[in-house]
Amino acid sequence: MHTIGKAGAFGAALAASFAAAYGVGTAVGPVPAGSPPAAHAAHDSPGPGSGEGSGSTQSDAAVPSGLQISEGGYTLDLRTPHLTAGRGADLRFAIRDASGRPVTAFARDHGKELHLIVASRDLLTYRHLHPVRAADGTWSAPVTLPAAGGYRVFADFTPAAEGAEDLTLGADLVAAGPYAPPPAPRPNTTAAVDGYTVTLAGELRPGTSGELRLDVARDGRPVTDLEPYLGAYGHLVALRSGDLAYLHVHPAGAPGDGRTRPGPAVSFTATAPSAGTYRLFLDFKHDGTVRTAAFTVRAGEAAPPGTDLPEVPSAPAHDDTAHPH
Repeated sequence: MHTIGKAGAFGAALAASFAAAYGVGTAVGPVPAGSPPAAHAAHDSPGPGSGEGSGSTQSDAAVPSGLQISEGGYTLDLRTPHLTAGRGADLRFAIRDASGRPVTAFARDHGKELHLIVASRDLLTYRHLHPVRAADGTWSAPVTLPAAGGYRVFADFTPAAEGAEDLTLGADLVAAGPYAPPPAPRPNTTAAVDGYTVTLAGELRPGTSGELRLDVARDGRPVTDLEPYLGAYGHLVALRSGDLAYLHVHPAGAPGDGRTRPGPAVSFTATAPSAGTYRLFLDFKHDGTVRTAAFTVRAGEAAPPGTDLPEVPSAPAHDDTAHPH
């Protein structure tokens, strides 16, 4: 999977906010789906990408993961670009190669052929799903989105083709229904979820690697028996405010290596691609259940006065309805 350092070359600061993508309104309707754009060709003048379907001629290597619907000859074909808020439905998609054929062969990473993330544009909703692939290359995962508004779907995978690299492709999704913009989440270093408290230490810095340590406690006591989840004691996804650039990093060490302890600390080495505000989502497993703790951090930016005290609720519990863990 992609590490936070993959996009380190993209060092230009991006002005970002948690403003909702669709503004204030009474309802959000479907966005017409166009044909997927062709994969971008590489050029000698790298620069920040302009997002999905931009037709940009800039180098893919300069664009953080998840901002493009096509890359390296592969395209994310999202077949359900709109859902209804609060109503369960199957999210369906396929990965297509340069000839338009659905891809049916993938390299397994952390026990899965493909990892699927769905996040709201306001970064308050996060789902880590495990879709099931049919023989014809169609993937599907049941999901219920709690609120109307704009979402981003991220497919994280490595084609089994010789020489293929790991990719994260992204596409927009809309949940229809009555909509009101929620308050922006403020920076926090402590998150509570289902009786657990997760504390974040360390600093996310643009262009420079640093350690992020997350300590898990339950009812005030350190958790020392975290359970492996997808081959690790924790998985960390960071999404950049504004464009939702996708960053995924795995922790130091691994279960069973004789050195890594099963908690309470899970440590990551991470590099932010640019200055800005990021939402971090930590998945961890204990007592047979995967939970998600969420944090808001600023990389290379000073916090405005009065915003460093309030905490925000953690992300909803990890959604494992798509496939049993």
